[in-house]
Amino acid sequence: QVQLVESGGGLVQTGESLRLSCVASTSTYIDYAMGWFRQTPGKEREFISSVSRSGITKVYAPFVKGRFTISRDNTNNSVYLQLNNLTPDDTGDYYCAATTKDLGSLQTGLSNYWGQGTHVTVSS
Repeated sequence: QVQLVESGGGLVQTGESLRLSCVASTSTYIDYAMGWFRQTPGKEREFISSVSRSGITKVYAPFVKGRFTISRDNTNNSVYLQLNNLTPDDTGDYYCAATTKDLGSLQTGLSNYWGQGTHVTVSS
């Protein structure tokens, strides 16, 4: 089992950036594919991005449109999500996810471990 702790959320203005971080408490971090989801007001939790164990393969949801970048650091048990050109529609709770299954499984959200979330507010 793995515990995930996110940080980096906050209040920014439209067009600004944030970098979200997630640290995993596990001795076998390399066994986990990692990803990010979010839940915006009035909507269900949605997939944002995922990264393979090696960090080479990255998947993004269509709505990202090049604004967000996922990365991971296997030496520090961490995964990051760089959020650029934020808009009020990006306001919500952002969750780190981990799975020992494949990236496709992570995207479904059905077998993930979850962090507690970090909140992002983008003002207009």
